[in-house]
Amino acid sequence: MKLSETVSILLLAISTPTTALVSGARNRIPSAAFVAPSSYSSSSYFSTKLHAETEKLPILGAESIMAPKEHGTSPKAVMKDLKWECDYDTADRICNFNRHYAEYAGYWTTTKYLEEIDRENPTKYYDSVTGNHLFTAPVGRTFDEYLVESGGHGWPSFRDEEVNWDYVRVLPDGECVSITGTHLGHNLPDKKGNRYCINLVCVAGQPAEGQE
Repeated sequence: MKLSETVSILLLAISTPTTALVSGARNRIPSAAFVAPSSYSSSSYFSTKLHAETEKLPILGAESIMAPKEHGTSPKAVMKDLKWECDYDTADRICNFNRHYAEYAGYWTTTKYLEEIDRENPTKYYDSVTGNHLFTAPVGRTFDEYLVESGGHGWPSFRDEEVNWDYVRVLPDGECVSITGTHLGHNLPDKKGNRYCINLVCVAGQPAEGQE
């Protein structure tokens, strides 16, 4: 190839618009690499993607989370100023020295929870040991729907979208725990999906700094 021909080719490449180069690349690469399959509408594509992400829940944790620590399975005892006048001794026993048992069914209705809970806005629930934000409810349903479901099962019941997965894990046997070792309850799925039945005494903490 002559030098003059080489220079001409280089000049052509430099002057070619970027869009034309991208267009040419698309002609050489299957279109599926750039867009969703043509059989999907945009809404069904993102709906399918969301469903796939939902299938990953719950986020599983290792048994080592519940290894013995300074205070049972936790680094310290539950806080003294629990919300809704939850019983301190019951909370400390269930949170830190227990893997299988729970407050009795309906215990949450004997506290001041139903008197003090905000029925108009979602409520954040905090770890009774650390004050970390664990749940927010209701999300995607009304307060009455949350209340009916919880009442039917005997314990406050949360769904996937109401869990703060930064701090909550589910062990292979269904035990629901915090990442610092607080026993919370169990995942007892029903026809609607995962249902996390949680002891009120375990999520009656005051928010830690930065967790409000």
